[in-house]
Amino acid sequence: MRRIAAEDIEEDGLWNDKDDRWPPLPLDEWEDTRATLHMWTQIVGKIRMTLSPPQNHWWHVPLYVCARGLTTSLIPYGPGGFEILFDFVEHKLLIPKSDGSTATLDLAPRSVADFYRELMSTLKSLGIEAQINVKPMEVPDPIPFDQDTVHAAYDADYANRFWRILLNTDCVLREFRGRFVGKSSPIHFFWGSFDLALTRFSGRRAPERPGADLVTREAYSHEVISCGFWPGGGPVKGAAFYCYAAPAPAGLEQMRVQPDAAFYHEELGEFFLMYDDMRRAPLPDDTLLDFAQSTYDAAADLAKWDRDALEVKNMNAK
Repeated sequence: MRRIAAEDIEEDGLWNDKDDRWPPLPLDEWEDTRATLHMWTQIVGKIRMTLSPPQNHWWHVPLYVCARGLTTSLIPYGPGGFEILFDFVEHKLLIPKSDGSTATLDLAPRSVADFYRELMSTLKSLGIEAQINVKPMEVPDPIPFDQDTVHAAYDADYANRFWRILLNTDCVLREFRGRFVGKSSPIHFFWGSFDLALTRFSGRRAPERPGADLVTREAYSHEVISCGFWPGGGPVKGAAFYCYAAPAPAGLEQMRVQPDAAFYHEELGEFFLMYDDMRRAPLPDDTLLDFAQSTYDAAADLAKWDRDALEVKNMNAK
């Protein structure tokens, strides 16, 4: 991976956003757009979940970063299949089918209810029937999609910035993923929590979580260490990279990780590196890799993972 230094994209102390791999993403400036996109991706994600064969750890649920936005990847349907793709370059929702037909919706300011109705109507016109649960997941005070006229913002610039960050995070995490030969997830975009995640597995089953629901039991049936990117919210007042272990080994919160700006969030039980601290580093890509590697090292060592069997040793050193 080519390393790009901050000075390569900074002119006279001002960030050139067109050329910036890591553009600014202040939460308070795009929060309305983020909330709307969260609901739109939930609708599309639920269509994939409903029509796709189940996979372990709910891997039939997420979306994936692609060259123009976020995609469901292939959804099997009838004698072929289809895909739903958020294009954050041209700001369209694309629905190509394997029979050669296709449909397009505009990504523009519109309510969640309007987006839901048009998408379902468009799918039906393509011969695709999809019945989904219209209640959003993992959000406080959920409004059913077909009734949600509250969330209706779409700032094309911030939607594009968000995708560019996901794209470049995906590229860095692919390098990190290549250092591991054990079981590893694809790089998922989870539309419930609205974050990008890569998960490594030790190969051992995890202890049962008392009171865990069906989703949590399946997601954390085995020991994992996950890292990823989240645009922020709640107690985290901005975009951030994160890493956590489940179950968390004793003493993890006391471990020193890289870079110095990274910290352990006691309430959430995760390590965080704020996005702005990463993007302002002299070598942002290396800084993100160091965060992913050092947090994994700390958790894997404390949990006594069989690192000799799980890792490609000569790829862990830069």
